Amino acid sequence: MITILSETQGIHQLYIRELRDQAIQKDRMRFRLNLRRLAVALGHRLSETLVYEACEVTTPLGTASGWELKDQPVLATILRAGMPMHDGMLEVFDGADNAFVSAYRRYLPGGEFEIEVDYMSAPDLTGRTVILTDPMLATGASMACVWEALLKNGEPEQLHVVSTVASREGMAAVQKSLPSSTHYWVGALDDETTARGYIVPGLGDAGDLAYGSKKS
Repeated sequence: MITILSETQGIHQLYIRELRDQAIQKDRMRFRLNLRRLAVALGHRLSETLVYEACEVTTPLGTASGWELKDQPVLATILRAGMPMHDGMLEVFDGADNAFVSAYRRYLPGGEFEIEVDYMSAPDLTGRTVILTDPMLATGASMACVWEALLKNGEPEQLHVVSTVASREGMAAVQKSLPSSTHYWVGALDDETTARGYIVPGLGDAGDLAYGSKKS
């Protein structure tokens, strides 16, 4: 299942527009803020699909009924670009466990690239609900490699993938490599990718825009 936030009206449309705007992107702090705010919006939508249990809470004047999550999810983030969105997800799921995976493109002669995963920190994922966040779902290669790495820590019961912008090519690829029950939550879905695997119109390199350019 795919939920595309830009198909509905709301303040999230402002966040997506500003994230794409190359003039506003010059302000790194605002770019990180908009990634975080969009993650909060996506997180609230995602939260509606989780399982809750009834509970009671004592107020200064009596007792009220309420709800609590049956189980806390695991928030998994692809470093480094995913960190602002991870912060937003933590605002929504403040009791969640956390996982971090370092994955990057290593370019080969001719412009092709392969994904390198060189670091992972994660709890036991057996039977857990995992929310995997990466701002850009371009070719889907990073997401597939990170999922394979996470499986070394156990098989989750449910997987949610959260991205700011996804391409149709990348979405088709991950739907083949990730579990069929995966729910995808994206801010916007774009039609094209370049030969170097960047989304068009997209918003550029989210990691560089958030934290500065890196040596290739």
